[in-house]
Amino acid sequence: MRVKITLACTETGDRNYITTKNKRTNPDRLELKKYSPRLKRYTIHRETK
Repeated sequence: MRVKITLACTETGDRNYITTKNKRTNPDRLELKKYSPRLKRYTIHRETK
């Protein structure tokens, strides 16, 4: 049930991280605070297609 997803920065649009999630327990889009190397600070990263 786990699928690979890509996390993109909401401010720059860069796709910095790849992770997995369980579609059954988290059907909505995932949002995490992760480090953005371009901005050199932590920003919100949202799941993309």
